[in-house]
Amino acid sequence: MPPSPHAAALRKLAARDPDIAAALKLVGYPPPRSRPPGFTTLLRTIVGQQISAAAAASLWTRLAAAIDPITPEAVAALDVEDLRALGFSRQKALYARGLALDILEGRVDLDLVARLDDEAAVNHLIQIKGIGRWSAEIYLLFALGRPDVFPAGDLALQVGMQRLKRLRRRPEPDGLLKLVEPWRPYRGAAAHFLWHYYAKAPM
Repeated sequence: MPPSPHAAALRKLAARDPDIAAALKLVGYPPPRSRPPGFTTLLRTIVGQQISAAAAASLWTRLAAAIDPITPEAVAALDVEDLRALGFSRQKALYARGLALDILEGRVDLDLVARLDDEAAVNHLIQIKGIGRWSAEIYLLFALGRPDVFPAGDLALQVGMQRLKRLRRRPEPDGLLKLVEPWRPYRGAAAHFLWHYYAKAPM
């Protein structure tokens, strides 16, 4: 397995936080996880919302068979009924076409997003219907490799922190952000680690 890109940041966090140090000994470093920046990654996010991973993969396969390559132009050329025939719900079809049109008509500029600071980038992305704060932060983490983004609305991160810190209750997003404040400027690495810990640590 390739070395974790988060190892250096996590070693610094482990020196500050004994719970992270102990958890690293238990489960090791998280594996590399990334996605290519651009339209297809945001479209995959929309495709995968509120359905299982298997269903999302099947839907993506049907879309890829219908249009290759998957570009904003190709998606915009399909109407809602074309997408529904591939298995999209009506809402998902509207969101997919909306994303394509937002990019083609200049309302969303993904090259600009890559240059903006974290909060400005999130605010630019959530203009897109179907992309909320969680989806925008996931894009910044996995597609742009931002080092200090922490998607506090993520359930697995909330549960991971509850286990790591042995909390009686799962923290709500605002409370979780307060708990991870001491982890700046490495909260992105911490998020990758908490997902890994959530998946690998014994209950």
